[in-house]
Amino acid sequence: MNIVLTGFMGSGKSAVGKILADRLKWTFYDTDVLIEKEAGVAISTIFAKKGEPAFRDMETRTVQLLGLLDKCVIATGGGIPLRPQNMDELERNGKVFFLRARPETLLERLRDGIDTRPLLKGKDPLLAVEELLRSRQKAYARCHHVIDTDGLSAEEVAEKIIGLMFL
Repeated sequence: MNIVLTGFMGSGKSAVGKILADRLKWTFYDTDVLIEKEAGVAISTIFAKKGEPAFRDMETRTVQLLGLLDKCVIATGGGIPLRPQNMDELERNGKVFFLRARPETLLERLRDGIDTRPLLKGKDPLLAVEELLRSRQKAYARCHHVIDTDGLSAEEVAEKIIGLMFL
């Protein structure tokens, strides 16, 4: 059984994932980090040179590999749920948690790195976040559980997830 964390950038997937993996003594994987290691460049460079579809294909390959593992905490990029086959793979051996936050909260958490986010670059950040969240709503609705992260620390979110997983 795996724990899969998804949500929009800035939702806390990586921070919560590391805490969960540490507490459970499981292995932690971040799909974005794995993709950057494999490609040898930052995600923003992949978007700039190869485009979003190529990046999404890399995400799908990464999810296929992670789906073979057990007792892992997996933090996914926020676009991974957009492809139903990715969700099929993640659900096969895991519970998927959507870490939800208000657009304003997400932007506050991203404030220092907003220029490195390809889907926000050159746009009004609040409008871009709101539009992306609207466009992903159906995909995120497929997740097993929704955790509202506004006003919660990463530790508090991890505790909620542990409670839902092991009750």
